[in-house]
Amino acid sequence: MMNRDKAEKILKDCEKENADLFEQIDKTALVNTEKVLRAFSECRIAERHLKGTTGYGYGDIGREALSKVFALSLGAEDAIASPYFASGTHALKVSLYALLRPGDEMLSVTGAPYDTLMNVITKKGIGSLADYSVSYRQLDLTKEGDFDFPAIERALSEREPKLVFITRSRGYSDRDAFTIEKLDEAISFIKQRTKAIVFVDNCYGEFVEEREPTEVGADVMIGSFTKNIGGGLAPSGGYAAGRKDLIEQIAYGLTAPSLGTEIGSYALGYQNFFQGLFNAPHVVAGALKGSILFGSAFSKMGYKTIPKNGTHCGDIIRSIVFNDPEKLIRFCGIIQSVSPIDSYVVPEPWDMPGYDHEVIMAAGTFVGGASLELTADAPMKKPYIAYVQGGLTYEHIKLAVIKCIEEFGEDQ
Repeated sequence: MMNRDKAEKILKDCEKENADLFEQIDKTALVNTEKVLRAFSECRIAERHLKGTTGYGYGDIGREALSKVFALSLGAEDAIASPYFASGTHALKVSLYALLRPGDEMLSVTGAPYDTLMNVITKKGIGSLADYSVSYRQLDLTKEGDFDFPAIERALSEREPKLVFITRSRGYSDRDAFTIEKLDEAISFIKQRTKAIVFVDNCYGEFVEEREPTEVGADVMIGSFTKNIGGGLAPSGGYAAGRKDLIEQIAYGLTAPSLGTEIGSYALGYQNFFQGLFNAPHVVAGALKGSILFGSAFSKMGYKTIPKNGTHCGDIIRSIVFNDPEKLIRFCGIIQSVSPIDSYVVPEPWDMPGYDHEVIMAAGTFVGGASLELTADAPMKKPYIAYVQGGLTYEHIKLAVIKCIEEFGEDQ
């Protein structure tokens, strides 16, 4: 085990080597904070909007204002920001079911979505889209992890889908997350060839850059409050943002076709959602710096990390390739041990619902499963990649990196 002084010296070297990236992250955080602040001002948010209501929630001004602030912050025509989305997967499911009809086709151009969402789309007998006669095609990415533009062109020329699906982040894959520049290129390419709805899973991507997918042509994008945009304060929920007509359809799917966003109370009030959104650009900036620290430190110790050390991040996730199940379990144990909640717990692989392999998770979080907080998880399969994300404070992440350097620094 490496001593603390040596570990701290390595961490300081990592910070110095990535000073330019850190400066760019700070600039992005300033731009996004101004964007969010402008949205609050334009919507004239007041203390009365923070209060909750009960029952049907007719005239719930907090619910209505929260969605408007989200829409403006994300550069979208309209949005639904709701504590009643149970997760990102739930928000995606509600939105897909609202927009697709029997006989429609969904085309994924970023390969297979993550496991639990694939069940929503293709697994028969559980009320999936397949059970409702919605067909599904997918196009794999290139070996380099890029959009396969010739394959997309062929697929769109063969027949036009109702919806083109793009996953911005990487799930449990070994590719980089897509930057806004790359999404802009892909969305423009698709829209030149089809009238299909361009639908983006934006989880882990909010406020990583100065623009969002809806600002480069995406018709709909979906995200979770327990990731970036909840700012570490939102206790639940998610959002759908995009074209007004499509958001209206999603609202009918969330409640009922006769009701849409006219009802919906939340007795606990909306302060944590508003405040979380306001905090989000700053917290995301710290998480990005933490991702870069993990990448730099583990690269120095001989491990492959994704994205590549010293490069721009497309989301807040850092993948570390261990090629060894015991090292992977050990890493997750370290992350759990430096968590504020349940630090005494030792994570073990388990049969997580919706996944084909055992999964190990380190998640000592204030909000259950919140991955803007410092967490790590991984499927127990080769090449044994840990996916580490988040951190509400940069100082917390630094302490976690120091602990990892102490524990892994002498292994190589």
